[in-house]
Amino acid sequence: MEGIKHRNVKVNGINMHVAEKGEGPVVLFIHGFPELWYSWRHQIVAIAAQGYKAIAPDLRGYGDTDAPTSIDSYNCFHIVGDLVALIDSLGVNQVFVVGHDWGAIIAWYLCLFRPDLVKALVNLSVPFIPRNPSIKFVDGFRALFGDDYYVCKFQEPGVMEAELGTVSAKTLLTNILTSRRTGPIIVPKGGGYWTSSNTPPLPSWLTEEDISYNASKFDKQGFSGPLNYYRALNLNWELTAPWTGAQVKVPSIFIVGDLDVTYTTSGWMEYIHSDQFKKDVPLLEEVIVMKDVSHFINQEKPNEINKYICDFFQKF
Repeated sequence: MEGIKHRNVKVNGINMHVAEKGEGPVVLFIHGFPELWYSWRHQIVAIAAQGYKAIAPDLRGYGDTDAPTSIDSYNCFHIVGDLVALIDSLGVNQVFVVGHDWGAIIAWYLCLFRPDLVKALVNLSVPFIPRNPSIKFVDGFRALFGDDYYVCKFQEPGVMEAELGTVSAKTLLTNILTSRRTGPIIVPKGGGYWTSSNTPPLPSWLTEEDISYNASKFDKQGFSGPLNYYRALNLNWELTAPWTGAQVKVPSIFIVGDLDVTYTTSGWMEYIHSDQFKKDVPLLEEVIVMKDVSHFINQEKPNEINKYICDFFQKF
């Protein structure tokens, strides 16, 4: 990761930490849960070497970026607003965007609200989520998967923080990042889904140094900010009523692993391969399903993901 520079930027009323490398057209990387800018370490180096300026922030609530306490502060307008302000601070009119997990959700929102700012999009793991005007997001998940579905279990402030706090951040992140369980994620009563002290051995793509760096930031910041993204889901549903039925009109590709917890959760695979996905994202050029790959796809298969990103963005 030699040559990656770090700085803080004032955006949308908060201080945001960003990592960056290279010069040229900007590629904005948006991380997911429970991650940091660090999850893009391989992409930052590779993309910068191809003549781009790679920039990866810690989203609000994560790492070295400020973490407001109010759940409402984590709605999609605030988070997209942070990124719009970051883009503005760079003095450019448009950026390329790559998102993963929650970062993919935010990237879809960014493209929905401000397509003028995005030249092209590569999204990983989480497809566009169309707004159903008849049921709120969390209520829909609860109807499909029950109260023990992880999104539902995350809703009560303090409860999941207490459960996750029963083990060290290092143990917790090891369990999450190495998991190859398929979906849906059902968290049993009494916990234990992510909090087993019997951590698995690290795969070849993840080192003790990687785990320790991530854990040091979550030890400092905690998990309330990241969990508040889930707690703001129903608020996002309310706020995005004007975009019901709206399309994402940005050139895009979507990449997912065939073992991803999203892809293997009932309904998602069907939507990803349906005509409806293409209707919702009419400039979607390709859906790529990588074999024997789990959720943290950009870390597990960095070389392949880097090539997909470069090959797509070089068209523009």
